[in-house]
Amino acid sequence: MNNKLLGIILIIIGTALCIWGYDVYDSAGSQIERTFSGDTPMEAWLGLIGGAVCIVLGIFRLK
Repeated sequence: MNNKLLGIILIIIGTALCIWGYDVYDSAGSQIERTFSGDTPMEAWLGLIGGAVCIVLGIFRLK
């Protein structure tokens, strides 16, 4: 039961991180920065990739 609870928590945290990362990526300041420099903020990458990793780990914990 403990692994399932940890899996659910990881999936919830991963989903929140992905949403936050996408919000940072899609923000007006980020769009302006990408227009002039072509760089994506590191926070967006950390949120998206970290969230995806948490979701995958959570799915494996549920099995």
